[in-house]
Amino acid sequence: MGRRIEIEPVTRIEGHGTITIQLDDQGRVSDARFHVTQFRGFEKFCEGRPYYEMPALVERICGICPVSHSLASAKACDAILGVRVPQAAQKLRSMLNCGEFIASHALSFFYLSAPDLLLGMDSPPAQRNLLGLAAANPGVVKNGIALRKTGQGIIEAFAGKRIHPAWVVPGGVNAGLTAADRDKILSDLPAAKTITLEALADFKTRLAGFQEEIASFANFPTLFVGLVNPEGDLALSDGTLRIIDHQGAIMADNVDPRDYPQFIGEAVEPFSYLKSPYYLPIGYPDGIYRVGPAARLNVCNNCGTPLADQELDEFRSLGSGPLASSFYNHYARLIEILYCIETIEALMADPEILDPHVRAQAEPNFGEGLGCVEAPRGTLLHHYRVDPNGLITWVNLIVATGHNNLAMNRGVRQVAERFIQGDDIPEGALNRLEAVIRAFDPCLSCSTHALGRMPLRVRLLNADGSLLRDLRRE
Repeated sequence: MGRRIEIEPVTRIEGHGTITIQLDDQGRVSDARFHVTQFRGFEKFCEGRPYYEMPALVERICGICPVSHSLASAKACDAILGVRVPQAAQKLRSMLNCGEFIASHALSFFYLSAPDLLLGMDSPPAQRNLLGLAAANPGVVKNGIALRKTGQGIIEAFAGKRIHPAWVVPGGVNAGLTAADRDKILSDLPAAKTITLEALADFKTRLAGFQEEIASFANFPTLFVGLVNPEGDLALSDGTLRIIDHQGAIMADNVDPRDYPQFIGEAVEPFSYLKSPYYLPIGYPDGIYRVGPAARLNVCNNCGTPLADQELDEFRSLGSGPLASSFYNHYARLIEILYCIETIEALMADPEILDPHVRAQAEPNFGEGLGCVEAPRGTLLHHYRVDPNGLITWVNLIVATGHNNLAMNRGVRQVAERFIQGDDIPEGALNRLEAVIRAFDPCLSCSTHALGRMPLRVRLLNADGSLLRDLRRE
């Protein structure tokens, strides 16, 4: 019957997930899966709420990327109202999103992945964590904390608080930026830029030591999806969808996000609450695609800021086309942090950002709205329908981690086949199974809202831990 290996929970990710590996009688990998075992349900319990509550309500999906949810939600509500958001508010929204990118990418790189990247995939588990990294390299940890603090400080300066700020609203934002807050943000950016450039320089020297991981961390042909601006450059808050294949050929371009149902289908599997989106013209499951940091850099023509474009040139020199390995997400996150810092610097020089007119007012004029932004982990879609009173009747969320679900599952199998051979399974092999998931930096709380087909199990335990009832729905 072979053996079954289970890693539960997958550590250093946001949310609860399990990896299972099935071995045959010869100890070869016969199957491997990434199971998402938590269920949130926002798609359903948002029904009946007024549309104007949605940007603040969906922020509660996640404490790491609430800004991206509020932005996508507000854009869906903008479409329901049929308003043109003031230019100042658009720029403020864009900079707010950049602040979240800095904070989230710093968390992923320095807190969650750096123990593997700096201490080694095979380092002792007791030391392979943030505390072990602090003991071995306190400067890196301090820099990571400082960079994340900068990102959170940007959010706080715009929105009043760092987590779940009720600032982004339908039609714009609810308060303008002050000159004092602008100056405070600008004062923090030079140090953040220095930290990012140092981290990039150090990471590039370490790439040669991770050739096996680069070769096996979801390193296979897929499509890539991301937002681009009218020039084809990187776009995080406003843009159209571009879809390319593994050789860089454009499959679809200038796609209005409202037309996503023509390109993206949604499937469910019985082993996970996480939906499995796919490229509809190819079908399921062959229409596998990826979103997120490396996908965005594969898709865009340029970043559009000087230092980030220099780093993008080096990034692309590592291959003759789109970089297939999801290990490069780590590299891309640092480039995107640099891009966000430069973008904020450029927008802060525009006097229009201090314009107090930051919200357009209206009643619902349309029964449906779609909002799309790039979240730190990838493309985020919020799709709403409302009744004549502006009450939500239907919600569909396609979250970055969902887009990547097929690739994560195939990546787990690829790593298992490379590092598990026979009954001798080193701890480092198990860590690499988790590390391939960390490379995607999944946010599982953000991603599990449709019930799908996964069997439901509720275990009722007595105070002494004994099982009273075991309820199942297959």
